[in-house]
Amino acid sequence: MNLPKLLLSSALCLSLTCYADAPKYVFLFIGDGMGLGHVAATQAYLTDVKGVSDGLVMLRFPVTSVCSTHSANSRVTDSAAAGTAIATGVKTNNSMVGVGPDSLPVYSFAKELKEQGYGIGIVTTCAPDDATPAAFYAHAPKRSQFYEIGKDMAGSGYDFFAGADLRGTTSTAGTPTDLLQIMTDNGYDVVHGADAAKKSRSSKVVMLNTNHPDRNNIGYAIDSIPGTLSLPEITSTAIAHLMKHTPDRFFLMIENGNVDHSAHCNDGGAVIKDVINLDQSVAVAYEFYKQFPDETLIIVTADHDTAGMANGDLGTAYFTDLRYIDNQRIHKETFADWCTSLKGTSITWNEMKRELTEKLGFWSHVPLTEKEEQNLKETFDRVFIEANDEVKRTWYHDFNLFTEEVFNVMNARTGLYWTSNTHCGNYVPIYAIGVGATNFAPMSDNTEIAKKIMSAK
Repeated sequence: MNLPKLLLSSALCLSLTCYADAPKYVFLFIGDGMGLGHVAATQAYLTDVKGVSDGLVMLRFPVTSVCSTHSANSRVTDSAAAGTAIATGVKTNNSMVGVGPDSLPVYSFAKELKEQGYGIGIVTTCAPDDATPAAFYAHAPKRSQFYEIGKDMAGSGYDFFAGADLRGTTSTAGTPTDLLQIMTDNGYDVVHGADAAKKSRSSKVVMLNTNHPDRNNIGYAIDSIPGTLSLPEITSTAIAHLMKHTPDRFFLMIENGNVDHSAHCNDGGAVIKDVINLDQSVAVAYEFYKQFPDETLIIVTADHDTAGMANGDLGTAYFTDLRYIDNQRIHKETFADWCTSLKGTSITWNEMKRELTEKLGFWSHVPLTEKEEQNLKETFDRVFIEANDEVKRTWYHDFNLFTEEVFNVMNARTGLYWTSNTHCGNYVPIYAIGVGATNFAPMSDNTEIAKKIMSAK
């Protein structure tokens, strides 16, 4: 047995079933990319703009702490290494999932809980074979090995998975693979949508999204796409499934990966709406907790901070104005795709101004300076009249210059600021309530999360 695996096995030998008062129901929420700035901005929006006096549910939990997130080979982690640290208690290199730096497998506490008789659910707003969820069941030296990760999912024996799509069903050449058949052979019912999941007679279900074209996420909260899955719905469906098939005990990991996607492209309004979406899912678990307060543990954390979101920038000094977020009705990625669809058309500046008013509230609710309007008009001409194809590349999406200028204006109005389009090494929050919650009070490293869950008493 390799050393990391041996150390983890020793750390996790404090089985939850060793304690009469150990939690029977464990919820672990991961806001992918959700740093302290993301939480602070969302809390400010809820209290100052929406008048919600007590704000986020997670901030009402009695235990609050922070943890470090660095990977084995960098002070700035990616989701694969951070997810592996959270799930297994072992540091690994960026891009590696469920393996140590030596590429040998390390094992999640979820696997240990499954062996103890717990039902296991792994759900996300992104693809269930994405890096963070994959760390709880898969072993791959590269997070992009979706077919291999999918086979590990099929062989995990876990009870419920949910997310956008299984990307391993298509090869890199674009041809179908046998992954769906492997899922079926391992007893999984692969369905689309919550209604189909509720009707399934199988004890093992993979619930995928309905009609959204993006295989990487179920759709952003700010876009409010009808008919697609939402994280609160996924959470309640997962709880119902686990209570039906493993009512005595279960572990459920719930990730909102869209916080990360929105932060990568510096869309502050979208970040806030998806942190709220995560918190609405926390509220679902909290209602469950109130039924079983002496048997439930809820932890909320993040795998890393994305883009170093700050409340206040050089232009706003001591003032921010988050009320303008309510006028934003479209995600930055969605707006960029819409702009791309206009290529070759004869849209005029006046027509674009009307669209900006409708989609972002510009001029009607969001004031612009003469200089900002001039810059927008000049950039509009470069992109739509002169057909300039220059783009700004980020991790998940490319953005034309006009989209960048539009959302720079939006960030300037709200006062939200970014250090980058990538991850950073900031501490991330931990909030906890229930049986064993006090274990999470001291500041720690993300490798301690698995050990603290397994030693909860």
